[in-house]
Amino acid sequence: MEKRRLGNTELYTTPIVFGGNVFGWTLDEKESFKMLDELVEKGLNTLDTADVYSRWVKGNEGGESECIIGKWLKKSGKRAQMNIITKVGSDMGQGKKDISKSHITKAVEASLQRLQVETIDLYLTHWDDDHTPVEETLEAYQELICAGKINYIGASNLSPERLSASLEASNKEGLPRYEVFQPEYSLYARQEFEEGVAKICQEEGLGVISYFSLASGFLTGKYRSRVDFDKSARGGGMDKYLNPRGLRILGALDEVAAVHGTSAAAVALAWLIDSPLVTAPIASATKSSHLEAFKDALTLKLTSDETEKLQKASAY
Repeated sequence: MEKRRLGNTELYTTPIVFGGNVFGWTLDEKESFKMLDELVEKGLNTLDTADVYSRWVKGNEGGESECIIGKWLKKSGKRAQMNIITKVGSDMGQGKKDISKSHITKAVEASLQRLQVETIDLYLTHWDDDHTPVEETLEAYQELICAGKINYIGASNLSPERLSASLEASNKEGLPRYEVFQPEYSLYARQEFEEGVAKICQEEGLGVISYFSLASGFLTGKYRSRVDFDKSARGGGMDKYLNPRGLRILGALDEVAAVHGTSAAAVALAWLIDSPLVTAPIASATKSSHLEAFKDALTLKLTSDETEKLQKASAY
């Protein structure tokens, strides 16, 4: 399978990154192991998770996804084949977002222990706390890189101003540089990324791995009315997508999918895979059948007319 370079790192990923937020949430440990085995069989080689996954579930403390991935890596012996991405900065019980040096130093040790690895391939600033100097955060990463605990760094959910300030500090101070950016980006959620950080990513050569690539499942076409909200644990968040624009996007996806004999999800992922702004979209799955959309998306070649149809339907 094709591999794409993540920014200026020596990490090469398949054109879809698997989102590990489902591990310990909608998939228990046994189901997660089965899914991970299937991912490897299909050739995917990059897992995205975060220390906070899945703290939002009642009874969870955070770190559940990392723990499951760590147990699977140990049991399967597949560590050398996989790129492991995890993130720091979310509220893990301290009552605030935090990218201070002291927090990062503690958090990385906990992630390494849960993942049962010596080194994290790509470590991302998950959220900005808007007050820690960018130099302090980057200095923390510098120490971790020197100690061999992380290889490369990236960021998610930073404003254009804070991302630019971070890149400038890296250049001026000789500090580690964000090489990958993880924005929310999909056919539904286009404006914030396209009008914000996208230009910086292109000019600076940052790899881009998009999250909510299927708009939390809305772009699969599973949720077409409020009656459908009970179909999954994510259904409660679909109300914000169920509007004339959202339905227009689904209509365009349906038309293109029918031509290719595939699913709306496959078309939505193919649009991202083909985008000059994206290195690889992040997508999750909870059933083996969902992986068919991955397979189709990786081979689907959209025509210029089909791309234009999708762009027009999702115009903001």
